[in-house]
Amino acid sequence: MWAVVAVACACARARGASLEIDAPPRAETGDRVAAEVVLEGPVDQPFDGYVCLVTPGGYVISAVRGRNGALATRPGVHRYVAAHPPLPAGRFVLPLVDAAVPRELSRGEYRFLAACVPVGGGGEALRAEARLSVDWCLDRDVETPMRDGTLLRGDLRRQARDGRFPVLVFRTPYSKDEGDLDNERTFRRAVDRGYAVLVQDVRGRYRSGGDYTPYVNEGRDGYDTIEWAAAQPWSDGNVGTFGLSYPGAVQWLAALESPPHLKAMVPAMCFSTIREFIYFGGVFETAWSSWVYVDMTPDTRVRHDLSGPRTVDEAKAEYVRIGVDVIQGWLPQNEMPYLADTAPYYYDWLAHGPYEAYWDWGVIEGRYDRVKAAVLNLSGWYDEAYGTQGATANYLGLLASRVGEADPRTKLVIGPWIHGVDATASAAAGDRTFGPSAVIDYDDVVLSWLDRYVRGVENWIDDAAPVHLFVMGDDRWRREEAWPPSSARTTPVYLAAGEGRGALVLAPPADGSRSFVADPQDPVRDDYGTNFGATDLRWLADRPDILTFETGPLPADVEVTGPIAAEVWISSDAPDCDIYTVLLDVAPDGTAYNLMGPGNAVLRASARGGTPTREPLVPGTPVKLTLDRMRNANTFKAGHRLRLCIAASWFPIYSRNLQTGLSEAESAVTRTATITVHHGTRRPSRLLLPVVPR
Repeated sequence: MWAVVAVACACARARGASLEIDAPPRAETGDRVAAEVVLEGPVDQPFDGYVCLVTPGGYVISAVRGRNGALATRPGVHRYVAAHPPLPAGRFVLPLVDAAVPRELSRGEYRFLAACVPVGGGGEALRAEARLSVDWCLDRDVETPMRDGTLLRGDLRRQARDGRFPVLVFRTPYSKDEGDLDNERTFRRAVDRGYAVLVQDVRGRYRSGGDYTPYVNEGRDGYDTIEWAAAQPWSDGNVGTFGLSYPGAVQWLAALESPPHLKAMVPAMCFSTIREFIYFGGVFETAWSSWVYVDMTPDTRVRHDLSGPRTVDEAKAEYVRIGVDVIQGWLPQNEMPYLADTAPYYYDWLAHGPYEAYWDWGVIEGRYDRVKAAVLNLSGWYDEAYGTQGATANYLGLLASRVGEADPRTKLVIGPWIHGVDATASAAAGDRTFGPSAVIDYDDVVLSWLDRYVRGVENWIDDAAPVHLFVMGDDRWRREEAWPPSSARTTPVYLAAGEGRGALVLAPPADGSRSFVADPQDPVRDDYGTNFGATDLRWLADRPDILTFETGPLPADVEVTGPIAAEVWISSDAPDCDIYTVLLDVAPDGTAYNLMGPGNAVLRASARGGTPTREPLVPGTPVKLTLDRMRNANTFKAGHRLRLCIAASWFPIYSRNLQTGLSEAESAVTRTATITVHHGTRRPSRLLLPVVPR
């Protein structure tokens, strides 16, 4: 409960008199607020006294205690005294409010204004102001018991402590008290719409009990949290979930447990299988070490009283001091010391290849019949490598599991964004700009979906197309009935010999090949540029360890929208190698923008079968590698070129293949490899592009 608190406020004085307002600076709906006008004499002539409350919307209402003790909020200014006789030295006190703030006094900044005006207009008026910030009810560290007795803690926001509300659950490893501006805005707007919002620390993080292993416990814990929330006296039994990245993935893992009260969810920018999340195409993403060290280990050190950085900022600085190359380039990887005391799970990831049964718990694909909730899938073309593939795979999987339903309760939205809520409010991704139409109101999209399927409110979601895609180059949104668009035609574009660089042609060329030498000690280097949007990668074509193939200047616009595949015939004198197929949109001035992150376009040769058993290359024997996880919507404008760069490394984001046949997790020995790309009629290396006719 709030007591009367004197606060700094505008205070006018005249001839020794003063007027001020004592009021609390903050309150929640349901709190008891006490405020009063204090007039200090002497006042040497009769005066009228006025008081009012100005709402966040600019409305003026009276603000005095009613006869029944409730807050009176009638329109207009309240005159609390009329023609009061002159006051000698002393205090004149008028209680304004001494009652619980009702729900109708909603969230926002309010101003108490008071004035003493001489009767007849002569003399000097006294004025005072005090500000009151009203927010929705907040209960901190609300405990939710898990089936094994572990207590998870979260903060509960709602409009009042009485009543029953639909509930939204947001579960995070980044601390419920993080204060992320984008998330906090969404929480407030959700409560504005009438939800109770539970923001919970996941198991083993910050205020919650238990031990932390990323993702492993989120299915069961998510189920228990959802069903607990549905059963609370402040809940109406209808539950939804939302969140992006980790807070998105936890929704899928919980949904696979089929919680009966989960009505809808918005899992943005997350995976469809953990096999293409920690690894990509069989290649370990060494950038995970940055996430673990910077974002995860500080809290672990605090919980277990370990030495080292104890805040995210401290960890970030220490990571830079040690050096990205040192940590992410350490060989063998399982001997990298900087996570040994805080993150044993990181070394478990290295010990288990992506297609082992160890990862079965994190596979969403093929299990969509277990998901009963309405699902909005959202990602960006420049999202992390798992995001676009995850959104499209999850969308198609849900549709297949709901054939025959009048409303399949799932849609797909893909914009031109990088990873993050804030990215959806940006008209740029890296160095590439798309105009204001690229921006969406993330909160409205998320909450409108939840309104429709949690609260049953009919809204614009009913009329929205099943698929919304942003076509880069044209810089416009397209409404589609299906993914991939039914108008797209798979068009093979063949790798061929050319003058200087290789060519990309529409007809199978004569047989031929081109070779390059890959050296793990001198890898292709990209310092995170392509994980954060479009970057000018023209320099790739100048490296001798990269093969480049490109079209001539296009005579007309060519739109490529849908799944993209690369079929590349290679041979090598080494037992293993990695192949990256990097697609670029090359402008007439030479600017060469990537269309997606590199993780979408990599395959380890020994992992080409997608099984736990590695398949080494036989030196000199050609094999076909199929890289089929690329997704995009881009119009190559007339005069532009399509360029394909083939590389064998992408450091320091992705692990380097040692090219010895041994795993870099267990060995530090490297060798060079001569890699040959074959093309022609016998071994037709080619791109399969989804071209939309114009």
